[in-house]
Amino acid sequence: MPEKRPIAIDLFAGAGGLSLGFEQAGFDVMAAVEIDPIHAAAHKFNFPHCAVLPKSVVGLSGREIRKTAKIGNRKVDVVFGGPPCQGFSLIGQRALDDDRNALVREFVRIVVELDASYFVFENVKGLTVGKHKRFLEELIETFEAVGYEIRKPWKVLNASFYGVPQDRERLILLGAKKGLPLPEYPMPIVSPAGKPAINLPIGPSCADALGDLPEAEDYEHLSFSDEVGQARWGKPSDYAKKMRCLDEDAWGFGYVRKWNAAALTSSMRTVHTPISRRRFAETEPGQVEPVSRFFRLPPQGVSNTLRAGTDSARGAFTSPRPIHYAKARCITVREMARLHGFPDWFRLHETKWHGARQVGNAVPPPLAKAIAGSVVDTLGIKLARPKEILDLGDPALLKMDMSKACEHWGIPNPIGKRDRKSGATKRRQRDIEMEHLAPTEELHG
Repeated sequence: MPEKRPIAIDLFAGAGGLSLGFEQAGFDVMAAVEIDPIHAAAHKFNFPHCAVLPKSVVGLSGREIRKTAKIGNRKVDVVFGGPPCQGFSLIGQRALDDDRNALVREFVRIVVELDASYFVFENVKGLTVGKHKRFLEELIETFEAVGYEIRKPWKVLNASFYGVPQDRERLILLGAKKGLPLPEYPMPIVSPAGKPAINLPIGPSCADALGDLPEAEDYEHLSFSDEVGQARWGKPSDYAKKMRCLDEDAWGFGYVRKWNAAALTSSMRTVHTPISRRRFAETEPGQVEPVSRFFRLPPQGVSNTLRAGTDSARGAFTSPRPIHYAKARCITVREMARLHGFPDWFRLHETKWHGARQVGNAVPPPLAKAIAGSVVDTLGIKLARPKEILDLGDPALLKMDMSKACEHWGIPNPIGKRDRKSGATKRRQRDIEMEHLAPTEELHG
């Protein structure tokens, strides 16, 4: 008989990239903490049985998480998340003591308060180089001081080696309570499309990911909506079969959702000028369009790193969506989601801005699944696919602006007010937490 599914808690959850990967690997994600009320609403839509805490981790107790998740004193098997951090070293002071890095300290505290058997800490590759490396070393020392061992050497994993058609690197720390076996880092399963093989099967390409999707510009309805209930689909690649849940293994050990597989969602059209379209069309695949600086996807290669835009506290810059390899337009949010490894049942906010942010901020679910699978292997649990089929949440959760989302959750607007004299944002801890920066060499916050 299969054992009871292990329990996971997601901190800094966003729309749920890590949550999905851990669920697919066999975990029950019982609680998700996310300060952005719009992201929290998207998480609730996709994970209707997960308790969402739409608040900062600052001051949030393990007891409150347990109470909200209704898990009582049950063992928490793993806590995971990617806290925003500055990571700067200060003369005569530990970097982790810097108030700008308070959210990382809160992550450590909550892991301890929940008495989690394991944790997974993810962050940008930039935390491993230069002056930021001292911060990483101090973080490891802090975990060791509170009773956790770290798998060493730590590693930066690229999602393109785990079945994702995107070049995306993330620092991953794996930790276990002292006395428990440490998880191993997952081994690569594919060689990225368009790159030299390394004795592995070739992974999915951009064409594999997008080739079967209906053309958004064929549907006038997508000029003012992000979905059409019945669309014309093409022949799917093996990768696309997983995204469309046509493959029997597509759900992994996760819960099957009830959804309309004929619908095209997260696909609101973008208006481009004729001049922009001409520039896009003249840009060779794999190159950067010189005016917009948008990257054009290579059909037989992988995408560049998909980035999130910024929230209104930082000027509300739109995320730079790449140019389609075969169309003279930027890709849709659904196409971004495909390049990220989100299946088609997974919904994002209806607007291009919020939807793109939700994708760009997320850990690709196939990478998360591979990492979570290593933790499951270490736990030694025999899993079976769950028989319960879940309804998705209320679609209204995907249409809320900030004020409506705050009203839904019964919370004040968490975005900081501007300082009118200096024009600077007041950097309270909750504001730092809102700033999920793009996964480049910059650091969160």
